[in-house]
Amino acid sequence: MEDAVVLAARCAAPAAGEPYLLTPGPLTTARSTKEAMLRDWGSWDAEFREMTAQLRRALLDIAGDVAGDYDCVPLQGSGSYCVEAMLGSLVPRDGHALVLANGAYGKRIATTLRYLGRRHTVLDKGDYLPPRGSEVERMLAVDHTITHVVVVHCETSSGILNPIGEIAAATAKHGRKLLIDSMSAFGAVPLDVREIRCEAFVSSANKCIEGVPGFGFVIARRDALRDAKGRSHSLSLDLHDQWDAMNRTGQWRFTPPTHAVAAFIEALRLHALEGGPRGRLARYARNRDVLVSEMQALGFEPLLGERWRSPVIVTFFAPAHPAFRFERFYALMKEQGFIIYPGKLTVVDSFRIGCIGQVDASVMQRVAKACAHALGAMGVDCAAPSDAALRERGALAAMA
Repeated sequence: MEDAVVLAARCAAPAAGEPYLLTPGPLTTARSTKEAMLRDWGSWDAEFREMTAQLRRALLDIAGDVAGDYDCVPLQGSGSYCVEAMLGSLVPRDGHALVLANGAYGKRIATTLRYLGRRHTVLDKGDYLPPRGSEVERMLAVDHTITHVVVVHCETSSGILNPIGEIAAATAKHGRKLLIDSMSAFGAVPLDVREIRCEAFVSSANKCIEGVPGFGFVIARRDALRDAKGRSHSLSLDLHDQWDAMNRTGQWRFTPPTHAVAAFIEALRLHALEGGPRGRLARYARNRDVLVSEMQALGFEPLLGERWRSPVIVTFFAPAHPAFRFERFYALMKEQGFIIYPGKLTVVDSFRIGCIGQVDASVMQRVAKACAHALGAMGVDCAAPSDAALRERGALAAMA
């Protein structure tokens, strides 16, 4: 593990002139991951087909599929492509999905189902609160037409980490099927199919595995993939067809993101060297804790209490000071080598700082110092949020 820590520290500095990407993906990648993309690969070549098979095996290992009940289906495109592929292929056209939403990505799932013409019901918890297993259980007990429950593992619009374990237990108790958007969590936050009963989950190359954008993947039960034949609304997003073609030929149906796959193979090597999900979670959690501590020392306040705060990204209230403007704050942070995220909340002004990628606690300390410098340049002498924002957080936290 010590070698992994040294490796992470050595790889953490981006190339000269490159900023740190403090986002939930794309993110700052290791230099060796970038260098893996310097070679061209033939998409039909046996060597590339073996790379595809290698990444599929590695991801199933990370997911804990020792029984061979699941398979991994990589798919070209962004994470949202994979979410749509999962929904369009695994939710029958006469199915009924219960969508657990507490942010932008849960709402995007509902929008996708609407485009697909799939019946769905939304449990919307707002920006602050997680959906709970007890709520799911009550809704499933009342509505027997619901066939699937869909949930976002880590809702990065707020940074909230949803209680997947209790949601999975409630879903299984009532004999329904669970679909998980684990886009920004898998690879660090535990998601072991031996413990979390789910029909399928999706993630992306450029998140906690620390690869680059270009493809995502669906890990689904083999029987679910078999049942999906002929169900998809789209040729490109047909999971069954992609799965069948890969298993028969070892090839992607259409032009694969060869360089992104090569980078991902290297990212998987580094992931294993760091200790797999456990080692990566430890670093990300340390990043989060140092960031929050340093930012609170400046007067900033995180949106979420410690209980629901993920190790992926932290949302902070915008300062109430009249001189604070996020656009200026963003520019000043970029000048110092840090790309941060605007807020994505509907109720209060906020901004977000990611904790994942090739960054460590020392980088988080530098981020806080850059924030202090930016505030000084703006003439903001107090980073505290408005009293109204804090009161609303307190009231909603009590409900959780």
